[in-house]
Amino acid sequence: MKNITRILLAATVLLTVQGAQAQSRPAPRRAVAPKARPKAGAGMMKDGVTMKDGKLIATEMGMTNPVTADKTLRNGTIITTNGVVTGKDGATTQLHEGDYVSLTGRVETRAEIAAQDSIQKLQAYDLKHPGKRKEMEKAREKAEKAKEKADKEKEKAKAKAAKK
Repeated sequence: MKNITRILLAATVLLTVQGAQAQSRPAPRRAVAPKARPKAGAGMMKDGVTMKDGKLIATEMGMTNPVTADKTLRNGTIITTNGVVTGKDGATTQLHEGDYVSLTGRVETRAEIAAQDSIQKLQAYDLKHPGKRKEMEKAREKAEKAKEKADKEKEKAKAKAAKK
């Protein structure tokens, strides 16, 4: 009888301990950084045709090859080997160094690409340093006003000196 009581007591203690463990909080998970995605930038070119060093270079699915024959795009736009782009509506455009034609026939000049890149850089800077550009602009305006005020004071001093 004593043995049965001891066994029941031990079983009760074990079940209570096990139940208490089941209700404990799990260990917190560590944050995992997202995987970096490759972006089209200096190292990677977007799919399309680009004029580089006076030659047309076609990039499709990451493979870059020179254009050796006239190329017809999906929408009917024709690109000749010397860089003349004829749209499906008949409009022609001559590609210059750095110009880009997407596989859908959209032509982007080097200036447009540079403007887009500048805007992206500004947006990235604003995300990294919120409010910093506004502060810098205010500081520049303040410095300009101070310079104008100093110039006016110099002119007043010259005018006073000239009167004497």
